[in-house]
Amino acid sequence: MFFTYLLFALGFAMLVKGADWLVEGAVTFARRFRINEITIGLTIVAFGTSAPELVVNVVSSIRASGELVVGNIIGSNIANIALVLGTAGILAPLVIKKSLIKKEIPFGILGAFLIYFLAVRNIETFTLGRWGGGILLVLFGVFLWLVWSSKEVEEKIKTKAKHNLGMAGFFIIGGLLGLGVGGEFVVSSAVKIATNFGVSEKLIGLTLVAIGTSLPELVTSAVAVKRGRIDIAVGNVVGSNVFNIFWVLGFSALINPISFATNTMVDLGVLVGITMLLLLATFTGKKYSLDKWEASMMLIAYFVYLGFAIWRG
Repeated sequence: MFFTYLLFALGFAMLVKGADWLVEGAVTFARRFRINEITIGLTIVAFGTSAPELVVNVVSSIRASGELVVGNIIGSNIANIALVLGTAGILAPLVIKKSLIKKEIPFGILGAFLIYFLAVRNIETFTLGRWGGGILLVLFGVFLWLVWSSKEVEEKIKTKAKHNLGMAGFFIIGGLLGLGVGGEFVVSSAVKIATNFGVSEKLIGLTLVAIGTSLPELVTSAVAVKRGRIDIAVGNVVGSNVFNIFWVLGFSALINPISFATNTMVDLGVLVGITMLLLLATFTGKKYSLDKWEASMMLIAYFVYLGFAIWRG
């Protein structure tokens, strides 16, 4: 059993480092082509920090661990908003661009509702089939079009890249390898731990795996805030949540239909509620910003939810 825990910890370490390298390489490419920071955060950085969820869920889907897939997605998205933005907002007030409030954040709420409407109910379970996954992927394409057609893309940046394109390629390849091996370690060990303690895969997905695969977002956003890169920090979280539902879940369902318990809808409701709380926070206190006290409330809300998830089992 000790070896299983060791694999679990090693897998998470490889996920975090792999995502870090992938983001570093992706940002270098973006800098070379003078793309602005909000666009980098919403797309390239969001893709990099969502890569752990993608790898974990694809492996879980292949193994038909549907509870782990959905639990990881919902748990990661809740952690991204409440834990990651809550932590980043305590470090410094987060200014949130109007375009995020009008388009990208509501798009994330739409995704949570779509999981409910696209899934087919069968007595005690829901099943998201391949056709549902296909719809999510098509809407993901719409999201990318909205981002790249926005006015912010026209605002070119002048910051130079830290590395050359060769080093960027090295980071991306090394990051993908780390994510692939780390994802396999996390999934296999998480399922063994859940089985050994009689804990449901959904609870493991909502807690340990969700927090672990949200670590790249947490670290990336915290570092970005400390460096004054607020757009990257916020765009990273909002973009990651959209990537998780539309790209990761859609792709996973396309590989293998995903079945999950009906009580997962409670967690979906929490996700919608916490996202609505973020929207509300942008209109209270200082407009279009997440102040420190609001960030503290989001952190408290996350730990209350975490306690509820553990209590429910």
